[in-house]
Amino acid sequence: MAIFWRHSALAHRHAEIGGELEDWNGMGTAWFYDHTPERAIADYEAIRTKAGLMDVSGLKKVHVTGPDAAYVIDRVTTRNVEKIAPGRSTYASILNSDGKFIDDCIIYHLAVNSWLVVHGTGTGMEQLTSVAAAKNCTVLMDDDLHDMSLQGPKSVDILAGEIPGIRDLAYFGLMQTRLFGRDVMISRTGYTGERGYEIFCRGKDAVHIWDNVLEKGGDDVRPTQFSTLDMLRIESYLLFYPGDNSETFPFDDEPCGDTLWELGLDFTVSPDKEGFIGAENHYASKGKERFKIFGVKLCDSMDQMEMFARVHADGKDVGVITYGLSSELNNYSVAIARLSPEAAKAGTKLTVVQPDGTELAATAEEMPFYDQDKSIRTAKG
Repeated sequence: MAIFWRHSALAHRHAEIGGELEDWNGMGTAWFYDHTPERAIADYEAIRTKAGLMDVSGLKKVHVTGPDAAYVIDRVTTRNVEKIAPGRSTYASILNSDGKFIDDCIIYHLAVNSWLVVHGTGTGMEQLTSVAAAKNCTVLMDDDLHDMSLQGPKSVDILAGEIPGIRDLAYFGLMQTRLFGRDVMISRTGYTGERGYEIFCRGKDAVHIWDNVLEKGGDDVRPTQFSTLDMLRIESYLLFYPGDNSETFPFDDEPCGDTLWELGLDFTVSPDKEGFIGAENHYASKGKERFKIFGVKLCDSMDQMEMFARVHADGKDVGVITYGLSSELNNYSVAIARLSPEAAKAGTKLTVVQPDGTELAATAEEMPFYDQDKSIRTAKG
Protein backbone atom coordinates (compact mmCIF):
# COMPACT_ATOMS: atom_id res chain seq x y z
CA MET A 1 0.00 0.00 0.00
CA ALA A 2 1.35 3.41 -0.97
CA ILE A 3 1.92 5.93 1.81
CA PHE A 4 0.92 9.41 0.68
CA TRP A 5 3.02 12.04 2.38
CA ARG A 6 1.60 14.82 0.22
CA HIS A 7 -2.09 15.60 -0.15
CA SER A 8 -4.15 17.50 -2.72
CA ALA A 9 -6.95 19.74 -1.49
CA LEU A 10 -8.92 18.40 -4.47
CA ALA A 11 -8.82 14.76 -3.32
CA HIS A 12 -12.47 14.72 -2.29
CA ARG A 13 -13.54 16.24 -5.60
CA HIS A 14 -11.78 13.38 -7.40
CA ALA A 15 -13.41 10.82 -5.11
CA GLU A 16 -16.87 12.24 -5.82
CA ILE A 17 -16.54 11.37 -9.51
CA GLY A 18 -14.97 7.96 -8.96
CA GLY A 19 -11.34 8.96 -8.75
CA GLU A 20 -8.99 6.28 -7.45
CA LEU A 21 -6.08 8.00 -5.78
CA GLU A 22 -2.79 6.31 -6.58
CA ASP A 23 0.70 7.40 -5.64
CA TRP A 24 2.51 9.77 -7.94
CA ASN A 25 5.46 11.62 -6.50
CA GLY A 26 4.19 10.96 -2.96
CA MET A 27 0.74 12.44 -3.60
CA GLY A 28 -2.57 10.66 -4.04
CA THR A 29 -3.36 11.40 -7.68
CA ALA A 30 -6.48 10.66 -9.72
CA TRP A 31 -4.90 8.35 -12.30
CA PHE A 32 -8.36 7.12 -13.29
CA TYR A 33 -11.94 8.28 -12.77
CA ASP A 34 -12.87 4.92 -14.20
CA HIS A 35 -10.90 2.27 -16.07
CA THR A 36 -13.05 2.09 -19.18
CA PRO A 37 -11.61 2.74 -22.65
CA GLU A 38 -14.57 5.05 -23.24
CA ARG A 39 -13.46 7.34 -20.41
CA ALA A 40 -9.86 7.38 -21.64
CA ILE A 41 -10.92 8.29 -25.18
CA ALA A 42 -13.41 10.94 -24.00
CA ASP A 43 -10.81 12.69 -21.82
CA TYR A 44 -8.19 12.58 -24.57
CA GLU A 45 -10.58 13.95 -27.19
CA ALA A 46 -11.86 16.64 -24.82
CA ILE A 47 -8.39 18.15 -24.51
CA ARG A 48 -7.72 17.87 -28.24
CA THR A 49 -11.06 19.41 -29.28
CA LYS A 50 -12.43 21.39 -26.31
CA ALA A 51 -10.80 21.54 -22.86
CA GLY A 52 -9.90 19.37 -19.91
CA LEU A 53 -9.14 20.30 -16.31
CA MET A 54 -6.59 18.16 -14.51
CA ASP A 55 -5.09 18.24 -11.02
CA VAL A 56 -1.29 18.10 -11.42
CA SER A 57 -0.46 19.24 -7.90
CA GLY A 58 1.78 16.19 -7.51
CA LEU A 59 4.48 18.14 -9.30
CA LYS A 60 7.01 19.50 -6.82
CA LYS A 61 6.95 23.27 -6.59
CA VAL A 62 10.24 24.67 -5.26
CA HIS A 63 10.80 28.34 -4.46
CA VAL A 64 14.39 29.49 -4.91
CA THR A 65 14.89 33.00 -3.55
CA GLY A 66 17.69 35.34 -2.56
CA PRO A 67 20.72 37.06 -4.13
CA ASP A 68 22.30 33.72 -5.14
CA ALA A 69 19.09 32.14 -6.46
CA ALA A 70 19.96 32.66 -10.12
CA TYR A 71 23.43 31.20 -9.59
CA VAL A 72 22.00 28.08 -7.93
CA ILE A 73 19.49 27.44 -10.72
CA ASP A 74 22.13 28.16 -13.35
CA ARG A 75 24.45 25.60 -11.79
CA VAL A 76 21.77 22.91 -11.45
CA THR A 77 19.99 23.25 -14.81
CA THR A 78 21.01 23.33 -18.45
CA ARG A 79 19.55 26.76 -19.19
CA ASN A 80 21.21 30.16 -19.01
CA VAL A 81 18.91 31.74 -16.44
CA GLU A 82 20.21 35.24 -17.15
CA LYS A 83 18.22 35.05 -20.38
CA ILE A 84 14.92 34.42 -18.55
CA ALA A 85 13.19 37.73 -17.90
CA PRO A 86 10.73 38.21 -15.04
CA GLY A 87 7.34 37.01 -16.22
CA ARG A 88 8.86 34.28 -18.39
CA SER A 89 9.62 30.59 -17.95
CA THR A 90 11.53 27.87 -19.78
CA TYR A 91 11.89 24.11 -19.91
CA ALA A 92 15.22 22.72 -18.70
CA SER A 93 17.02 19.46 -17.94
CA ILE A 94 18.92 18.46 -14.80
CA LEU A 95 21.92 16.13 -15.04
CA ASN A 96 24.13 14.24 -12.62
CA SER A 97 27.91 14.61 -12.60
CA ASP A 98 28.17 11.89 -15.28
CA GLY A 99 26.17 14.05 -17.65
CA LYS A 100 23.14 11.74 -17.44
CA PHE A 101 19.54 12.93 -17.25
CA ILE A 102 17.98 12.75 -13.77
CA ASP A 103 15.08 15.22 -13.98
CA ASP A 104 13.43 17.93 -16.01
CA CYS A 105 11.73 21.08 -14.85
CA ILE A 106 10.17 24.38 -15.76
CA ILE A 107 11.96 27.43 -14.40
CA TYR A 108 9.67 30.38 -13.65
CA HIS A 109 11.20 33.82 -13.07
CA LEU A 110 8.66 35.44 -10.77
CA ALA A 111 10.49 38.65 -9.81
CA VAL A 112 13.96 39.93 -8.93
CA ASN A 113 15.71 37.22 -6.85
CA SER A 114 12.53 35.14 -6.86
CA TRP A 115 12.17 31.92 -8.87
CA LEU A 116 9.95 28.86 -8.92
CA VAL A 117 11.28 25.51 -10.16
CA VAL A 118 8.58 22.91 -10.88
CA HIS A 119 9.74 19.33 -11.41
CA GLY A 120 8.49 15.76 -11.37
CA THR A 121 9.76 12.54 -9.81
CA GLY A 122 13.51 13.06 -10.21
CA THR A 123 15.97 14.58 -7.76
CA GLY A 124 15.73 18.20 -8.85
CA MET A 125 15.06 19.56 -5.38
CA GLU A 126 17.96 17.58 -3.91
CA GLN A 127 20.27 19.11 -6.51
CA LEU A 128 19.00 22.61 -5.77
CA THR A 129 19.35 22.13 -2.01
CA SER A 130 22.88 20.77 -2.34
CA VAL A 131 24.10 23.64 -4.50
CA ALA A 132 22.34 26.24 -2.33
CA ALA A 133 24.26 25.14 0.78
CA ALA A 134 26.32 28.06 2.13
CA LYS A 135 24.88 30.37 -0.52
CA ASN A 136 22.72 33.42 0.14
CA CYS A 137 19.68 31.56 -1.05
CA THR A 138 16.61 29.77 0.28
CA VAL A 139 15.18 26.60 -1.28
CA LEU A 140 11.65 25.83 -0.09
CA MET A 141 9.25 23.20 -1.36
CA ASP A 142 5.71 24.60 -1.36
CA ASP A 143 3.02 21.93 -1.08
CA ASP A 144 0.34 24.50 -0.33
CA LEU A 145 0.79 25.75 -3.90
CA HIS A 146 -1.64 23.72 -6.01
CA ASP A 147 -1.45 23.34 -9.78
CA MET A 148 -4.45 22.79 -12.04
CA SER A 149 -3.82 22.27 -15.73
CA LEU A 150 -6.50 23.63 -18.05
CA GLN A 151 -5.66 22.38 -21.53
CA GLY A 152 -7.30 22.45 -24.94
CA PRO A 153 -8.46 24.91 -27.63
CA LYS A 154 -11.38 26.14 -25.50
CA SER A 155 -9.20 26.82 -22.44
CA VAL A 156 -8.48 30.41 -23.43
CA ASP A 157 -12.19 31.13 -23.93
CA ILE A 158 -13.00 29.83 -20.45
CA LEU A 159 -10.39 32.11 -18.87
CA ALA A 160 -10.92 35.15 -21.09
CA GLY A 161 -14.14 36.19 -19.39
CA GLU A 162 -12.32 36.44 -16.07
CA ILE A 163 -8.78 37.53 -16.95
CA PRO A 164 -8.20 40.53 -19.23
CA GLY A 165 -5.21 40.02 -21.51
CA ILE A 166 -5.11 36.22 -21.24
CA ARG A 167 -5.38 35.90 -25.02
CA ASP A 168 -2.11 37.79 -25.39
CA LEU A 169 -0.16 35.74 -22.87
CA ALA A 170 2.70 34.23 -24.87
CA TYR A 171 3.82 30.61 -24.77
CA PHE A 172 5.86 30.08 -21.58
CA GLY A 173 4.72 33.45 -20.28
CA LEU A 174 3.16 33.91 -16.85
CA MET A 175 1.02 36.45 -15.06
CA GLN A 176 0.05 37.18 -11.48
CA THR A 177 -3.65 37.90 -11.37
CA ARG A 178 -6.99 36.96 -9.81
CA LEU A 179 -9.38 34.27 -10.98
CA PHE A 180 -12.90 33.95 -9.56
CA GLY A 181 -11.85 36.35 -6.80
CA ARG A 182 -8.75 34.39 -5.74
CA ASP A 183 -5.03 35.08 -6.13
CA VAL A 184 -3.46 32.92 -8.85
CA MET A 185 -0.47 32.66 -11.11
CA ILE A 186 -1.42 31.70 -14.65
CA SER A 187 1.29 30.06 -16.75
CA ARG A 188 1.03 29.41 -20.49
CA THR A 189 2.46 25.91 -20.10
CA GLY A 190 1.30 22.32 -19.95
CA TYR A 191 2.17 18.73 -20.77
CA THR A 192 -0.25 18.03 -23.59
CA GLY A 193 1.11 19.66 -26.75
CA GLU A 194 -2.13 21.66 -26.83
CA ARG A 195 -2.87 25.29 -26.15
CA GLY A 196 -3.30 25.45 -22.41
CA TYR A 197 -2.64 27.04 -19.06
CA GLU A 198 -1.55 26.03 -15.59
CA ILE A 199 -3.35 27.68 -12.70
CA PHE A 200 -1.28 27.94 -9.51
CA CYS A 201 -3.20 28.80 -6.35
CA ARG A 202 -3.27 28.37 -2.59
CA GLY A 203 -4.57 25.07 -1.28
CA LYS A 204 -7.54 26.74 0.38
CA ASP A 205 -8.61 28.22 -2.96
CA ALA A 206 -8.20 25.09 -5.07
CA VAL A 207 -11.75 23.71 -4.73
CA HIS A 208 -13.30 27.12 -5.40
CA ILE A 209 -11.30 27.56 -8.60
CA TRP A 210 -11.83 23.95 -9.73
CA ASP A 211 -15.59 24.21 -9.29
CA ASN A 212 -15.85 27.56 -11.04
CA VAL A 213 -13.76 26.54 -14.04
CA LEU A 214 -16.03 23.53 -14.57
CA GLU A 215 -19.19 25.57 -14.02
CA LYS A 216 -18.19 28.47 -16.28
CA GLY A 217 -16.81 26.13 -18.93
CA GLY A 218 -20.01 24.12 -19.14
CA ASP A 219 -20.02 21.62 -21.98
CA ASP A 220 -16.64 22.88 -23.21
CA VAL A 221 -14.65 21.42 -20.31
CA ARG A 222 -14.52 18.22 -18.27
CA PRO A 223 -12.36 16.94 -15.41
CA THR A 224 -9.76 14.64 -16.93
CA GLN A 225 -7.90 11.78 -15.30
CA PHE A 226 -4.13 11.96 -14.86
CA SER A 227 -3.52 8.94 -17.11
CA THR A 228 -4.75 11.01 -20.07
CA LEU A 229 -1.35 12.68 -20.11
CA ASP A 230 0.26 9.53 -21.47
CA MET A 231 -2.01 9.57 -24.50
CA LEU A 232 -1.42 13.26 -25.17
CA ARG A 233 2.32 13.32 -24.60
CA ILE A 234 3.08 10.42 -26.94
CA GLU A 235 1.95 12.23 -30.07
CA SER A 236 3.44 15.52 -28.83
CA TYR A 237 6.96 14.14 -28.07
CA LEU A 238 6.89 14.92 -24.38
CA LEU A 239 9.01 12.48 -22.39
CA PHE A 240 8.10 11.16 -18.96
CA TYR A 241 10.82 10.38 -16.45
CA PRO A 242 11.47 7.56 -15.67
CA GLY A 243 8.93 5.96 -18.01
CA ASP A 244 10.90 6.49 -21.23
CA ASN A 245 14.29 6.08 -19.59
CA SER A 246 16.75 3.31 -18.84
CA GLU A 247 15.48 3.28 -15.26
CA THR A 248 12.47 1.47 -16.78
CA PHE A 249 14.23 -0.08 -19.79
CA PRO A 250 17.68 -0.96 -18.40
CA PHE A 251 20.77 -1.66 -20.45
CA ASP A 252 22.04 -5.22 -20.49
CA ASP A 253 25.57 -4.48 -19.37
CA GLU A 254 25.78 -1.02 -17.80
CA PRO A 255 24.08 1.13 -15.17
CA CYS A 256 21.01 3.21 -15.86
CA GLY A 257 21.44 6.72 -17.18
CA ASP A 258 20.62 8.37 -20.51
CA THR A 259 22.28 11.34 -22.20
CA LEU A 260 20.43 14.30 -23.63
CA TRP A 261 21.71 13.36 -27.10
CA GLU A 262 19.99 9.99 -26.76
CA LEU A 263 16.75 11.46 -25.46
CA GLY A 264 16.63 14.25 -28.04
CA LEU A 265 16.73 16.82 -25.23
CA ASP A 266 20.03 18.45 -26.19
CA PHE A 267 17.98 21.51 -27.21
CA THR A 268 17.46 22.20 -23.50
CA VAL A 269 21.12 23.21 -23.16
CA SER A 270 21.56 26.93 -23.77
CA PRO A 271 24.09 27.61 -26.57
CA ASP A 272 27.69 27.39 -25.35
CA LYS A 273 26.64 27.08 -21.73
CA GLU A 274 29.27 25.67 -19.38
CA GLY A 275 29.49 25.20 -15.65
CA PHE A 276 26.28 23.31 -15.03
CA ILE A 277 26.49 19.97 -13.23
CA GLY A 278 27.57 17.29 -15.70
CA ALA A 279 28.45 19.78 -18.46
CA GLU A 280 31.82 18.31 -19.47
CA ASN A 281 30.49 14.77 -19.63
CA HIS A 282 27.40 15.97 -21.49
CA TYR A 283 29.47 17.49 -24.28
CA ALA A 284 31.87 14.53 -24.33
CA SER A 285 28.98 12.11 -24.91
CA LYS A 286 27.94 13.70 -28.21
CA GLY A 287 28.20 11.19 -31.05
CA LYS A 288 28.35 8.23 -28.67
CA GLU A 289 24.63 7.52 -28.54
CA ARG A 290 23.74 3.95 -27.58
CA PHE A 291 20.13 4.49 -28.68
CA LYS A 292 17.87 7.29 -29.84
CA ILE A 293 14.38 8.22 -28.71
CA PHE A 294 12.37 8.12 -31.92
CA GLY A 295 8.84 7.73 -33.21
CA VAL A 296 7.20 4.58 -34.53
CA LYS A 297 4.03 4.59 -36.64
CA LEU A 298 2.02 1.56 -37.71
CA CYS A 299 1.54 1.17 -41.45
CA ASP A 300 -1.95 -0.28 -41.77
CA SER A 301 -3.22 -1.05 -38.30
CA MET A 302 -4.89 0.81 -35.46
CA ASP A 303 -3.72 -1.68 -32.83
CA GLN A 304 -2.06 0.00 -29.87
CA MET A 305 1.64 -0.73 -29.52
CA GLU A 306 2.22 -1.98 -26.01
CA MET A 307 4.85 -1.01 -23.48
CA PHE A 308 7.88 -3.35 -23.72
CA ALA A 309 6.98 -4.48 -27.25
CA ARG A 310 10.19 -5.21 -29.16
CA VAL A 311 11.07 -3.46 -32.41
CA HIS A 312 12.79 -5.36 -35.22
CA ALA A 313 14.43 -4.24 -38.46
CA ASP A 314 15.82 -6.65 -41.06
CA GLY A 315 15.33 -9.48 -38.62
CA LYS A 316 17.36 -7.83 -35.84
CA ASP A 317 16.11 -6.51 -32.51
CA VAL A 318 16.68 -2.75 -32.68
CA GLY A 319 14.70 -1.38 -29.75
CA VAL A 320 11.67 -1.26 -27.52
CA ILE A 321 8.35 0.61 -27.35
CA THR A 322 8.02 2.78 -24.26
CA TYR A 323 4.42 4.03 -24.70
CA GLY A 324 1.91 3.74 -27.54
CA LEU A 325 -1.26 5.55 -28.60
CA SER A 326 -4.03 4.53 -30.96
CA SER A 327 -5.96 7.67 -31.92
CA GLU A 328 -9.17 7.46 -33.92
CA LEU A 329 -9.29 11.25 -33.76
CA ASN A 330 -6.03 11.58 -35.70
CA ASN A 331 -6.35 8.24 -37.51
CA TYR A 332 -3.02 6.73 -36.51
CA SER A 333 -1.32 4.38 -34.09
CA VAL A 334 1.97 5.84 -32.92
CA ALA A 335 4.51 5.30 -30.16
CA ILE A 336 7.67 6.55 -28.54
CA ALA A 337 10.51 4.05 -28.82
CA ARG A 338 14.12 3.56 -27.81
CA LEU A 339 15.79 2.57 -31.09
CA SER A 340 19.36 1.78 -32.10
CA PRO A 341 20.87 4.84 -33.85
CA GLU A 342 20.99 3.09 -37.24
CA ALA A 343 17.24 2.35 -37.08
CA ALA A 344 16.27 5.82 -35.84
CA LYS A 345 15.89 7.30 -39.30
CA ALA A 346 12.59 8.40 -40.81
CA GLY A 347 11.20 5.80 -43.18
CA THR A 348 13.06 2.79 -41.77
CA LYS A 349 10.83 -0.27 -42.11
CA LEU A 350 10.16 -1.91 -38.76
CA THR A 351 8.24 -4.78 -37.24
CA VAL A 352 6.73 -4.28 -33.78
CA VAL A 353 6.51 -7.56 -31.87
CA GLN A 354 3.86 -7.25 -29.17
CA PRO A 355 4.36 -9.05 -25.82
CA ASP A 356 1.88 -11.72 -26.99
CA GLY A 357 3.92 -12.34 -30.16
CA THR A 358 1.68 -10.44 -32.59
CA GLU A 359 3.71 -8.72 -35.32
CA LEU A 360 2.76 -5.30 -36.67
CA ALA A 361 4.27 -3.53 -39.70
CA ALA A 362 5.57 -0.07 -38.90
CA THR A 363 8.00 2.67 -39.89
CA ALA A 364 10.33 4.92 -37.94
CA GLU A 365 9.06 8.50 -37.96
CA GLU A 366 10.19 11.89 -36.69
CA MET A 367 8.30 13.32 -33.73
CA PRO A 368 6.12 15.11 -32.79
CA PHE A 369 3.27 13.44 -34.65
CA TYR A 370 0.82 16.15 -33.60
CA ASP A 371 1.22 19.92 -34.09
CA GLN A 372 4.56 19.41 -35.81
CA ASP A 373 5.29 23.12 -36.20
CA LYS A 374 3.99 23.89 -32.67
CA SER A 375 1.59 26.47 -34.08
CA ILE A 376 -1.31 25.18 -31.97
CA ARG A 377 0.40 25.30 -28.59
CA THR A 378 1.95 28.74 -29.28
CA ALA A 379 -1.10 30.46 -30.82
CA LYS A 380 -2.28 33.86 -29.61
CA GLY A 381 -5.67 35.51 -29.79
